Amino acid sequence: MRVYLGSDHAGFDLKEHLVTWLKEQGHEVVDAGPAALDPADDYPPFVLRAAEGVAGDPGALGVVLGGSGNGEQIAANKVKGVRAALAWSEETARLAREHNDANVLSLGARMHTAEEATSFVAVFLATPYSGEERHSRRIGMLSRYEESGELPPLP
Repeated sequence: MRVYLGSDHAGFDLKEHLVTWLKEQGHEVVDAGPAALDPADDYPPFVLRAAEGVAGDPGALGVVLGGSGNGEQIAANKVKGVRAALAWSEETARLAREHNDANVLSLGARMHTAEEATSFVAVFLATPYSGEERHSRRIGMLSRYEESGELPPLP
């Protein structure tokens, strides 16, 4: 599987760890940066490129990283076609894929050990979307809103 990664300085070391781990697992890695640790960098240039890569590459998934993962999730979700989810456990990583068909995982490098974060990524990549009607219906509502800006009707 092709996996796009992007981070900022706070997520840099974890990104580098995940690049190595993903390659060892046989994945094709696209590293959107940063290429070097810069304590003054900003996450949007790197995260948006990773998210655009995922949006333009059907079947690919992405991982974005920062200190908390919050800003990175927000940035990734600005890209049309991206459903980014912030994970803080294996269960939230699994549900992001299973129920939300998330295609980008956001992680807080200051919130988890490298081992924990790696396990979240492993679960995210291994979990298929359930395809259940109720989840597809909700994702469809969000996709239509993203396209048209029209709110879904109230029940």
